[in-house]
Amino acid sequence: MRQSKKIIEYRSYELPMEFPVLLLTGDQWHISDVPSGRLHFHNCMEIGICHSDDGYMEFDEGKHPFRAGDMTVFSRNIPHTTCSSPGKASLWSYLFLAPEELLQGYFGDAAPQARLYREMLEEAHMILHSQDEPALWQMTRQIMWEMKEKPVNYQFSVVGLVLSFMMQLLRIYSRQRPTGDKTLRRGGDGVAQNALVIAPALDYIRYHYMQNFPMEILAEKCFLSQTHFRRIFHEIMETSPLEYLNRTRILQSCVLLRMTEDSILSVSECVGFRSISSFNRHFIEVMKVTPSEWRRSMAPLERVSILRYTGWLQAQIPEH
Repeated sequence: MRQSKKIIEYRSYELPMEFPVLLLTGDQWHISDVPSGRLHFHNCMEIGICHSDDGYMEFDEGKHPFRAGDMTVFSRNIPHTTCSSPGKASLWSYLFLAPEELLQGYFGDAAPQARLYREMLEEAHMILHSQDEPALWQMTRQIMWEMKEKPVNYQFSVVGLVLSFMMQLLRIYSRQRPTGDKTLRRGGDGVAQNALVIAPALDYIRYHYMQNFPMEILAEKCFLSQTHFRRIFHEIMETSPLEYLNRTRILQSCVLLRMTEDSILSVSECVGFRSISSFNRHFIEVMKVTPSEWRRSMAPLERVSILRYTGWLQAQIPEH
């Protein structure tokens, strides 16, 4: 009997280009005790703090418990999900960031432990308790405070704190690699491995979405035949590479439409569309309204991230 296909969600966070750090916190971030039924992975690093209650983190190789006071660190492309214990709703705060962009110049090829650092950015997924790693816990809390309160020159403080955080995390990662005591290793059911196989294509789209390039280059980046690449990509993303590229362009256009006064034509060209008609058609498919209607609807809103309206920045309520 053929087994049903396992589905993994890809949740893309369009971090601010000028400062790639995003904080999600508040009472709405209570995690349900209803299992989601599927794993997900991100395009950037996720750092979480559990403020209350307990539950488990699920990976493709199994479940691992967490409790209040735990901190989680997941590199991009690590499939996982969170579920609270029965009858509980654990409260979390999250940081999403792109360390390689935020800390440019600190971890170049010539830097000490550069190779280990790059490995950590791709491989680390940890559950750490505040009592075991108090320095890391305090740095994370301070980063979250800076991002929430935004005092004068908070960006400089955050960069310094993230640099210290990454150095401490690198030491922990280097200690744990041989034994695997706390670093949770992925299994080999094939789905998570496939997610990593297409990671070069996702990264290429992320950095080159504004350019016109043949889809064949994505398969080449993953060292796969075009047919095999399209099949694996669709299994994981539940869409084609071209449709995913166009969605990425539309989400980035939302940032430009809201944060600039550029014309809709200019915005469409900036994100890679060759014609305004094509841009309008894809925008309506993704956002359900025209670009001009969307821009007008966003105008009265202040201090609200556009990502909240793409479905990625709200706590998910699983179906019973």
